[in-house]
Amino acid sequence: MEPPTHLTLILDLPPTLWGAPPNHGPNEPLMPLSSFLSHVLAFVNSHLGAREENGITVLGAFPSKSALLFTSSSITDAAPQGANTYHTFKIVDSEVIAKIQHGLASIHEDREAPSGLVGALTKGLCHINRMLYGSTGTATGESSRMTLDATILILSVSPDISTSYIPIMNFIFAAQKLKVKIDVCKVFGEDTVFLQQAAHLTGGSYVTLRKQDSLLQYLMMCFSAPSSVREIINIPTQDRIDLRAACFCHKNIVDIGYVCSVCLSIFCSPVPVCSTCRSKFPMKTLRRFGFGLPKSGVNAAHIAAKS
Repeated sequence: MEPPTHLTLILDLPPTLWGAPPNHGPNEPLMPLSSFLSHVLAFVNSHLGAREENGITVLGAFPSKSALLFTSSSITDAAPQGANTYHTFKIVDSEVIAKIQHGLASIHEDREAPSGLVGALTKGLCHINRMLYGSTGTATGESSRMTLDATILILSVSPDISTSYIPIMNFIFAAQKLKVKIDVCKVFGEDTVFLQQAAHLTGGSYVTLRKQDSLLQYLMMCFSAPSSVREIINIPTQDRIDLRAACFCHKNIVDIGYVCSVCLSIFCSPVPVCSTCRSKFPMKTLRRFGFGLPKSGVNAAHIAAKS
């Protein structure tokens, strides 16, 4: 018997981007938020209907905050209302839509603030950890781990935020330890370097949506299969993966950087003292990499390390 599947679905919901998606072609129909949610809810219902033991958690990433929209563990055995309506599907649809509307309506200022994606990712992973190891949240042994096929699916529309590089990398390492795959569906907008790395490092899939009105088809064909089935079907993979990192000093994505050999912090230029672990680098090493010289004299083809 295959283990049940728990899907953690994270919706990227910046109101400014959903109002006018970037890269919108003249012949491509605009996908409003209501249409997007209809596709997403159909996918959620199909996941819950595929197997009784399957579970789902839906989180929303709003500007500067994240919110829990729905979790299947909150469904009660109350008497259903309506003979022709499946009780679970009705609860999912109504709760997710109502909480998204409330979350968007509560944003009065700073509508262009960065997306709260990191907070949503952290909450989703903490919820999975609690299901795997119980209320203590820590593993006392491999036998204490619950048998569960856990996956995180991110529906992304926002661009990369350089300041979120470190927390996203910490999230990736935690997901690797829990053996949780991270899938990403880029609904519209430019590809995100950090989420590409998250999918690649955890064994998930990164898919860019080519036609917005085909969202449900992409979700069903690429992300609905459990891990055991993914091993025998052809899931889309990334042709090229951008593995660039962001420097710890200015939070900019760099092609070549200088790495501290003690804590592996990355800097865009040589520094005398590591800002993370406070390690001091020998002046001889710094001069060899052009520290204190004009930028034109810096040989950026090297990576500085403490000798």
